[in-house]
Amino acid sequence: KAQWVKPWTITTKDSDFSSELKNILDEQFHPERPNAVWCSDITYIWTIDGFVYLTSIMDLYSRKNIAWTLSKTLEVSCVIETIKKAKARRNIDKPLILHSDRGSQYVSKEYKRVTATMQCSYSKKAYPWDNACIESFHSLIKREWLNRFKIRDYDHAYRLIFEYLEAFYNTKRIHSHCDYMSPNDYEELYRRLQQDELQLAG
Repeated sequence: KAQWVKPWTITTKDSDFSSELKNILDEQFHPERPNAVWCSDITYIWTIDGFVYLTSIMDLYSRKNIAWTLSKTLEVSCVIETIKKAKARRNIDKPLILHSDRGSQYVSKEYKRVTATMQCSYSKKAYPWDNACIESFHSLIKREWLNRFKIRDYDHAYRLIFEYLEAFYNTKRIHSHCDYMSPNDYEELYRRLQQDELQLAG
């Protein structure tokens, strides 16, 4: 039986510690509002100059990529920077779950500090389906876009990712999950419906 393995395998913490990492999300991939559930993951991208690593955070409500960082290493600082970007861009005054796998970056002290106001949720050991939505997104950006190019180096990869995410994926690419709207349009519809409800209530 084939086993799913990430191209870069990071050892997880010992079993006693791992038992504390709860799977709060439990494959509930359809939250009722934006900023209820975010998920994060890291994927590798091949370049002629060597691998680079894309850290992404997705809002599960709209499947929007709300923050991303491209780095040349797998240091925890890349994840922390991405979370800070997401927090700066989004309104998180309501309870928020942040789901990830058990990679060392996501169980570090720095990660716990920057996510102190969130509920951290973790995939079960060796079970990638718990984080399927963002795994699927990372497959998508490679299949639809990055695999078309012979990527030279970090700068070339950055430009390609920026172009896909900012000029296409969030703004134009339709999703069946979003009733065949783009993530931005789907969130805008949610905002308009909330405003209408407030006006009716008033």
